[in-house]
Formats: sequence, structure tokens, C-alpha cells
Amino acid sequence: MAGSTHTVTNQPPPLLGYDVYGADQALVAAVERHLDPELLDEARGELSALGRAAGSAQLQEWAVQANENPPRLRTHDRYGHRIDEVDFHPAWHRLLGKGVGAGLTAAWTRPGGQVRRAAGFLVWTQVEAGNGCPLSMTHAAVPALRTDPELAAEWVPRLTSTIYERELRPAGQKAGALFGMGMTEKQGGSDVRANTTSARPLAEAGTYVLTGHKWFCSAPMSDGFLVLAQAPEGLTCFLVPRVLEDGTRNRLLLQRLKEKLGNRSNASAEVEFDGTWARRVGEEGRGVRTIIDMVAATRLDCVLGSAGLMRAAVAQAVHHCAYREAFGGRLLDQPLMRNVLADLALESEAATVLGLRLAAACDDDGEQERALLRIAVPAAKYWVTKRCTPVVVEAAECLGGNGYVEESGMPRLVRESPLNSVWEGAGNVQALDVLRALRREPQALNAFLQEVGQARGADHRLDAAIKDLLTELADLEGAQARARRIAERFALVLQGSLLVRFAPPEVADAFCASRLGGDGGGAFGTLPHTLDLRALVERARPLV
Repeated sequence: MAGSTHTVTNQPPPLLGYDVYGADQALVAAVERHLDPELLDEARGELSALGRAAGSAQLQEWAVQANENPPRLRTHDRYGHRIDEVDFHPAWHRLLGKGVGAGLTAAWTRPGGQVRRAAGFLVWTQVEAGNGCPLSMTHAAVPALRTDPELAAEWVPRLTSTIYERELRPAGQKAGALFGMGMTEKQGGSDVRANTTSARPLAEAGTYVLTGHKWFCSAPMSDGFLVLAQAPEGLTCFLVPRVLEDGTRNRLLLQRLKEKLGNRSNASAEVEFDGTWARRVGEEGRGVRTIIDMVAATRLDCVLGSAGLMRAAVAQAVHHCAYREAFGGRLLDQPLMRNVLADLALESEAATVLGLRLAAACDDDGEQERALLRIAVPAAKYWVTKRCTPVVVEAAECLGGNGYVEESGMPRLVRESPLNSVWEGAGNVQALDVLRALRREPQALNAFLQEVGQARGADHRLDAAIKDLLTELADLEGAQARARRIAERFALVLQGSLLVRFAPPEVADAFCASRLGGDGGGAFGTLPHTLDLRALVERARPLV
């Protein structure tokens, strides 16, 4: 029997070789709900192809390589010339190229583009979240650039291209381009009006020279950047090209790359502008107004990215428990573990349904939908990104000690999970933005109430939650201290209304009982035992 102790038993097979999109019942149903029927066949084909790629062993290996070999900064070449380049592992470029090729920056140019792209982005985040940053920045730059028709005509076709060209050269010579963003400064953080970077006008209309620093510059290897700086008339938005038309490098000096908790494959840099050439986007003094649509788009991507991370973690947990045996049976069949998995699956589905509903509102672009987004995006960004970390950590625990080992892939998800809560305004910023919408835009609350009102009478717990929310809003004096609670209630009520209208009854019942009715506990795995927990878990199981 020599060597018998090395026989491996009771270990699940790798979760590989499956359609990440097609295996997600909640996501598939949301896409089919929000897309026009004539678009569905094409969308199904595209998303299933992306899902199969995402579930392949090859791309999962590229994801590991990209994270184990993080980007490196090269400020000078061998001769001492300043070059300010970031070197990435080839796996990073392969992944980013596939993301661009899948149309994850091209939503603005196709019918139903926001829903199709949102579903694709949610799938793609499950492969490797780091390359989601340049995809998101590039996608989100389009509405800001459209405030200037001349700039839009020049740049939008490049940003919405499905061709990835990694070489640094004048953007006019490239079939596709990527964008980054730089708003945050050392002294200001989220208070961008405290920025000190200055913009001096040049003789040519609309051109400036920038001087200053940015504490965080996203995707510093990009072809262009949207930044905020102080012009003579106040805070203004600018486009900073990486390479000028004559082929020379713009004065975008990379000081260092951030050493981050997670998101290791993606570069985030500190940048100095020293005589940096820029073009104005929008009017002087209207920088925040110009860039606000970009911020809204990236905030929605934070929701979608967190939903993707949750789905990836829950899929791994359910898959593991479907094969792992303990105490005489599969973990999946143990009542307490089933409760934990069902609770996690419930949170994941609610995040997915909410993210796709907001993407559909972006496709509609009617007055009612724009008003809904004004209050729903910051509420969703606040709540979904906050729920991501506890979901991912609990899912990792479902694997026991295996979930604490790098080879499982779970530690990478854990490290990634807090990021979207910080990006594009941390939790307090989002909660205060909800209050700002309530005070300044009454049509936003009306749109929200009309949306959730479509589920009126379907569940008494949802009806009671809506009534409690309105009671909370009756007195907004001193509401800042309650802003997080208010944002949370907005998100939960909207999630509950969507699940009541569209999800299977067992899903809606479990959500309303535990999230709205007060029958859930503080930890995952405390759902009422009378619920159909088996159905929730089976719905979340990724069948390979």
C-alpha cells in the first residue's frame, strides 16, 4: 500500500470550463428582462462567448499571472531620458485586449449597449478585477467628452473601438485608445474644489499648461486622461493626452506607483504636471458639472464590479460545498451550511438585479430614468460595495482553511473586495450625495417612489419598509448623522421591490423576511429555517 497516503480524496474539482454568464440565472434573467427582444439573440451569443472565455482555464491562469507579476514603473531609459512608462506582464495585456474586444468600452455606440456592457463587465470582473479599471475609465469618459463636440468627434471613436493597441504613440495614429482619470490631490481627497493644480491658458483657444500634482491617477499607462485643475474662472475639466501629436511625450511625470492592498495587477500612480499640455473640456469653472456624468458611470461600475466579485465568491463557495463531504454527507446538504450559502446567494442576486436595473435606466435616458439614477446610483454604490467584503469573506470561510490559501483564488477576491467602496467617493460621500439629491431634486424621490410603487401590495414587509423610509425622510433636519442609514434603506427597498417583481417567489420571500422584515440576524446564515433555502442554493450553483 506504499503511496496510498498520497491519494487525494474529498476535494472538489476546479471550477473551470463553464459559461460564467450562462450559469448565472439571476444575470441571464435580468438581461432578458431589460433588452428589447430583437437584441436578445445577438446579446446571448456575445455574453455566452465572453462567459465561456471567463470560465476557461487559460484566462484564469492569465489572471493569476497578472496578479503575481504586478506592474513596474520605469521613469527613465538606459540613457537617462525621462520616459515615465509602466511595464505590465503579458497576461495583463491579453486580458485587457479581450475586455476591449468584447465591447466593454463600446456601450455608447450600440442599442441596449448599457445593459449588454453591464452584464459583460459583471462577468469580466470575475476573471480579474484589476483590468476593469481602464475599461471603466475609458467607458465613462465618453459622456464627459461629449460636452465638447469637437473633442468627442476626435476621441469617442477611439474610446469605443474594440481594438486594443498598447503602444504609446499619438492617439490619432491608433485604432483604439484607453483613458484614465486624475481628480484626487493630497490636500483635497473627495473635496475636489480644494484642488490646487493650476491651468494657465495658452494662445491657442482651449489649450492650457497644467502645473501641480495628483495623488491618485487611475490607469496611468492610458492614451489620455480627464483631470481637474484651477483655471482663471475656477475648477475646470481638461483632457491630457499621453503623447502629443508630434510624437513627443507630454509632461506627465509618474512619481511612483501605489502599493495597494488589492487590485495588484492594475497600476495607480502619483503624477506631477510640470508644463503639461492640456485641452479644456467644457466651460471654465464648470469642471465638476462636466465630469459628473463620468463619475456617475464609474460609480455604477463599482456596483457592477462588486456584484461580480460577490458572484465569483458565492459560485466558488457553492461549488466547493457541492463536492466536499463532512459528517456523513455533502456540505451542501448540511442545514446550517445551506443557510449560509442561501444567505450569500441572496445578497449576490440582489446586487446583480439592482446593477442591471440601473444600467437599463442609462439606456433609456428619459427624464424619469435620469431622476431615478440621481438617487439610486449613490444609494446602490454605497450599499452594494459595503456588502461586498462581508460576502466575500464569508464565502472564503465556506472553503475552510482552503479558502485562506492563495491557490484557491479566494484571498485575491478578499483583497479586492473593499476597493469599490473607496473608489469614486467612499461611503460617506455616497450617503451625503443621496441627501443632496433629496434636498435639491424632488423629482428624484418621486421617480424612486414610482419605481418601488410598482411592487405595492405584493409583500407586506416591502410595503412597511417603504412607509418606514418615508417616515425617516419626513425630517431631514440634522439628517447628515443619519445619512448612511437613509442610503441603506433606499438601496434595500429598491432591491426588495425588484426581487418581488421579478425574482422567483422563494428569493423575494427570503429577501423581504431577512432584509426588510427583521427576521434575519447580524451574520450570514441566520435566515429563517422555514424558507426554501435549498432552492436558493441550487439557483446559485454554477453547473459545470
